[in-house]
Amino acid sequence: MDRGMVGSARGRLNVAVRRDGSSAIVTPVGELDHHTADVLREPLEAAIADGGVRVVLDCSRLDFCDSTGLNVLLGARLQAEAGGGGIHLAAMQPVVARVFEITGAEAVFTVHETLDAALAGPTG
Repeated sequence: MDRGMVGSARGRLNVAVRRDGSSAIVTPVGELDHHTADVLREPLEAAIADGGVRVVLDCSRLDFCDSTGLNVLLGARLQAEAGGGGIHLAAMQPVVARVFEITGAEAVFTVHETLDAALAGPTG
């Protein structure tokens, strides 16, 4: 497994990326909003382009997500699916899960209770 810190936006969002077999695990830490969306968009797109069949977003340390952040994830989902892969969301905090519930976005993502469950599931 390799780890890398990809970037941050004034300390409000940091994103780490690591590989686990055919999965890319992307871990955002902090707040995902209009000001920090590109900090997540770039590593997500790179993980998809790098051939990650499964991109797992470990949301366990994501404290906030607004509509801009949601749009980044929806765009990444379309890009991943076009390449035969998928975006899996794992360990969402209640405040973030609520955004997905209210908008109906939870219906278009594969959501897992834990990171381990996301990594153990079928690919795609």
